Amino acid sequence: MEQGRIVKVAGPLVVAEGLTTSRMYDLVKVGSEGLMGEIIEMRGDRASIQVYEETEGLGPGDPVEPTGAPLSIELGPGMLGAVYDGVQRPLDILRGQTGDFLTRGVTAPGLDRARKWEFVATAAKGDRVTGGGILGTVQENEVIEHRVMVPPGMSGEIVAIASGSYTVTEPFGRLKADDGTEHDLVMLQRWPVRVPRPYARKVSATEPLVTGTRVIDTFFPLVKGGSACIPGPFGAGKTVTQHQVAKWSNAQVVVFIGCGERGNEMTDVLMEFPELVDPYSGQPLMKRTVLVANTSNMPVAAREASVYTGISMAEYFRDMGYEVVLQADSTSRWAEAMREISGRLEEMPGEEGFPAYLGTKIAAFYERSGKVECLGGAGGVGASKGDTRGADPSGASSSESPASPAAGLRVGSVSVIGSVSPPGGDLSEPVVQNTLRVVKVFWALQDRLAYERHFPAIDWLTSYSLYLDKVAPYWAENVSVEFRERRDRCMAMLQRENELAEIVRLVGLEALSAEEQILMETAKSIREDFLQQNAFRDDDQFTSLVKQDKLLATILLFHGRAVAAHGAGAKLEEILAAPVRERIARAKYLTEDKLAEFDDIAAQIETQLVGQRAASAEGVGVR
Repeated sequence: MEQGRIVKVAGPLVVAEGLTTSRMYDLVKVGSEGLMGEIIEMRGDRASIQVYEETEGLGPGDPVEPTGAPLSIELGPGMLGAVYDGVQRPLDILRGQTGDFLTRGVTAPGLDRARKWEFVATAAKGDRVTGGGILGTVQENEVIEHRVMVPPGMSGEIVAIASGSYTVTEPFGRLKADDGTEHDLVMLQRWPVRVPRPYARKVSATEPLVTGTRVIDTFFPLVKGGSACIPGPFGAGKTVTQHQVAKWSNAQVVVFIGCGERGNEMTDVLMEFPELVDPYSGQPLMKRTVLVANTSNMPVAAREASVYTGISMAEYFRDMGYEVVLQADSTSRWAEAMREISGRLEEMPGEEGFPAYLGTKIAAFYERSGKVECLGGAGGVGASKGDTRGADPSGASSSESPASPAAGLRVGSVSVIGSVSPPGGDLSEPVVQNTLRVVKVFWALQDRLAYERHFPAIDWLTSYSLYLDKVAPYWAENVSVEFRERRDRCMAMLQRENELAEIVRLVGLEALSAEEQILMETAKSIREDFLQQNAFRDDDQFTSLVKQDKLLATILLFHGRAVAAHGAGAKLEEILAAPVRERIARAKYLTEDKLAEFDDIAAQIETQLVGQRAASAEGVGVR
């Protein structure tokens, strides 16, 4: 095989010549230590390579060895619960080899070659299969059943298959391809990370990704297969919000990418995730999670690899028929890496020094989200052991199944949630703006709300969701017919409160009419009793959609009865001092098995406010 040589080293960028047969995005080994690099530009036989390890000590004349293949990852049993770096090296294995500080050039396979897995064949000899078809299953852990698939692009007749105990590289069967050649069937697949995995077709996503966070689920919902952006300054609560989504969302698999975040932030994830308990199965959350940890002190170029590594893993689980949520924290670090490499390549810079293709790269990443019909049909899909995904932990009614074998279809989705860390919380900077052009949900975190201890610090005035019309039929069928209308009324009240707030600041609350003062109190109740949520209280960290609807209905009922009572002559002070308001404020702490108490609160609202109206009318009659 040919061997090139280095002619220039500029930080993470290495320029080599003599690579006449290499192609764009091919993986190469750089220097005598075989550092991992990827070709990102070709000019004749001269290649520009971004190196995913520290390049100190490299110099002109050092060898560059092509591998003849693109940067790829290994897919198969053993991924769940693992912690990888940006190029899918298992960090626990590397630590055992080199200690706490990784040595350059050290490598290890992404999947354990020695561990044996119990494979149960669901296909049989003589079956005709196509790419994506399910050959059998492996119970990877108590939560997830791993579905072993035919690699995409391969089809033919199974000439041998057997259940048993195998490693990921041991053949469990043979396939006679359509061209007459025979291939061993193994559990390990390799996939180039920059190439989206194929699917039969995309389908419309209408089921919400229920997170248990009220401001998200009710006001700015995300669908399974949708895309969302969480921009916010340091300290606004991005990490806690992502933890809540990972823990409580009714997805089945979580892929968390620490894309260049500070070491202490990624350490929090690595320390807390193994301690979190999956509320749906009662097992550790890590049993349905894959972590890609690429901290800010790791090589800059590896941030880009980590993003593609994570999304390829998510697509793999999607192809099994699972609902996957991918969280990238944060894409700003990836964009900074692109800016540095672009500068080293001496490309014409765009806005604020970012490359002109920044928007294209971001769009290509988020467009890999979606709900799809998987290749290969249903293929004998079974339910995961202990899997109650889609049901509330309280035991409420479940949502649609992730797969529909009866219909001959296997459906999966990837929901992408990317956090952005704009300098100083400036939402007009290029990474935020290019992200907003692509995503359909915008959860804007505000440091002002965080300083006021209002969490989640999602600004209800600037955030939005373009999926409201998509989820409205689901709400009407599974929650209540009035849920969407109640949400819209509350949103209008919050916007009106913002308009009136300036008047209140200038001349005081007394300058408003009584109806406007009642509206201000209702908006305050929406903010404090509904939007504000404590992620560290067991009775407040998760709220089902049914409870969210009952909370809104209770707040709006009080508003309507208060306006009516004042119109009948009741004093405003007495209305706002009604004892039932204390119960409304504490209603968010009602557990899911005590939702019947909302009826009692509604009865008290009627009794107390109607009683005030009657007393006022009686007083008028006496006079």
